[in-house]
Amino acid sequence: MKIGLIGFGKTGKSVASVLLENKKFSLEWVLRQSNVLEHRSVSEFLGIESEEPGLIYSSANTKVEELLEKHPVDAIIDFSSNEGIYAYGEFAAQKNVKIISAISHYEEKELTLLKKLSNKTTVFWSPNITLGVNYLLFAAKFLKKIAPWVDIEVNEEHFKKKMGTSGTAVKIAEALDIEKENINSVRAGGIVGKHEVIFGFPYQTVRLIHESISREAFGNGVVFVAENLKDKKRGLYNFEDILSPYFAV
Repeated sequence: MKIGLIGFGKTGKSVASVLLENKKFSLEWVLRQSNVLEHRSVSEFLGIESEEPGLIYSSANTKVEELLEKHPVDAIIDFSSNEGIYAYGEFAAQKNVKIISAISHYEEKELTLLKKLSNKTTVFWSPNITLGVNYLLFAAKFLKKIAPWVDIEVNEEHFKKKMGTSGTAVKIAEALDIEKENINSVRAGGIVGKHEVIFGFPYQTVRLIHESISREAFGNGVVFVAENLKDKKRGLYNFEDILSPYFAV
């Protein structure tokens, strides 16, 4: 499966390394804002032995349309920003390129655009693309269904410079009918990401915790999503759509 990656920050680099080491995928190119690493080999920069042709391009000098014409891919994976979808979405959809977005937060206008694009191609969005945190969400919703009266607290911890409330925590809160303002947030040091849901019963407490030890966890999530989207028809998908069949067995 040929992949184009948009965004090459700390997480993007980790995702690229996982893709390069997986023989089922070929990382064709990376597009980033900065031109510092322009035309460098992704595998060479990351120090990973690979025969894959992927080079790094700058969005200042190269448009997504040009990349898709010269280096076609089966899917675009987006780890850039909530504005990134405007730069590639329409053209990717026209080319029937699958879109896998791991942007932590979209405004309503971006969500509307994703729905529009899903009429032409396969679109997936998850504010947290790690498999573990989405299993946590699935389990939390199940427990809330069993005991709708239970007290629930949602906690999230991230690195000091992360702005705003975690998109994953917001999604968990929404699924459990908890106000966004009641999410407890901690910003400290270099915490990659930790989410906890506390269920307070009268005589017992249940805690569901997911902690990302390394950003490579996002890469593993991307691989899982891409493999499960391979044969999906056009439409807008989320992690629950992908996980549900596994729970139906």
